[in-house]
Amino acid sequence: MTNSAFLVGVLSACQFIPILILTLIAGTVIDRFSKRNILLITQSGFLILGAIMTALVFFKVVKYWEILLIALGYGVLQSFDNPTRQSFVFELVGPQDLLNGISLNSSAFNLAKVIGPSIAGILMAKFNITFCFFIDACSYAAVLCGLFFVKNTGAATKIKRQSVIAGITEGLHYVTHTPDVRFSAELMMIICTLNFNINVIIPVYAKTVLHAGSQVFANLLSAVGVGSLIAAFTMSYLAKNGTNRRLYILISLVAVLSQSAMILVHTYGLALIIMVIIGFSNMIFLNQSNASFQYSVPNQLRGRIMSVYVLLNQGSTPIGSLYAGGVMDLTSGLFGFPACGLLALILLLPVMFEHKQLIQQWIKAKE
Repeated sequence: MTNSAFLVGVLSACQFIPILILTLIAGTVIDRFSKRNILLITQSGFLILGAIMTALVFFKVVKYWEILLIALGYGVLQSFDNPTRQSFVFELVGPQDLLNGISLNSSAFNLAKVIGPSIAGILMAKFNITFCFFIDACSYAAVLCGLFFVKNTGAATKIKRQSVIAGITEGLHYVTHTPDVRFSAELMMIICTLNFNINVIIPVYAKTVLHAGSQVFANLLSAVGVGSLIAAFTMSYLAKNGTNRRLYILISLVAVLSQSAMILVHTYGLALIIMVIIGFSNMIFLNQSNASFQYSVPNQLRGRIMSVYVLLNQGSTPIGSLYAGGVMDLTSGLFGFPACGLLALILLLPVMFEHKQLIQQWIKAKE
């Protein structure tokens, strides 16, 4: 609609700005109320927004500003939905199976990432975009049905009466004063800001570098999903051995180096391979970060701790999206991935140097 990589970045930013503003507040709400009921509300909201988007496209009245408003609505709902789903895993599986639960949750999520873009590309090529939005809206009805059948209603955790600000401060204090979690938070601040702008970079890369259309775009997204799915199943298998700190450090470097290497990629086949590697490394990084945040955390703080995780995972995306879109507008789609990867590497090295003693402990420790 806009022929502008920067405006694609603005759209992504509009979806994630509410997460930046509201997620920490949402964490205090999650710790007070039934997580299942919160999910019923948020998923209903997603269904309504999906229906509105379908109608706008079907009647050919869709405008760029309307999409921005819908993206903002999604962002508000995601501020509550994402940390609730992350912390709900603990209530469904319990502490003994938490690592497996995290990995299997990632597997289910990324199976959809593999199937969804592929189907969407086929539907856009064979039919039209309206049909894609319609199916998307209907999918939330399936999620709502699933939630109604969940018997574990997740009773609200009893926490002391305190203001929202005090609740947020308590959660942030835990993150900043727990060495493992603090290091993970700093890694996420860098890598999630710069390495998770795939939805902004891939459409521009596919169009300007590969000179291809929607099907190639969908295939590249699916390749990321394939890598993520392989990683999720791999981590589910390895979860029986507990957290793997050495893998966490290694995969952080692989994540930024793989995106940096995209400066050398000009062919479709090689791009698919690198997308699989990017999806694989990004998913293992998120999996290990998630485990670092959730493992041994006091349950009365779980919602707030996971709201920090979601804030770092998605709330910083507007910065990365605008940066990636701006770089590609000034240069070309070829520089989207490497500009993000190289900057992440530059920022990552001093953080690792600061925590070198903790890293040495992780490397020497028996997993």
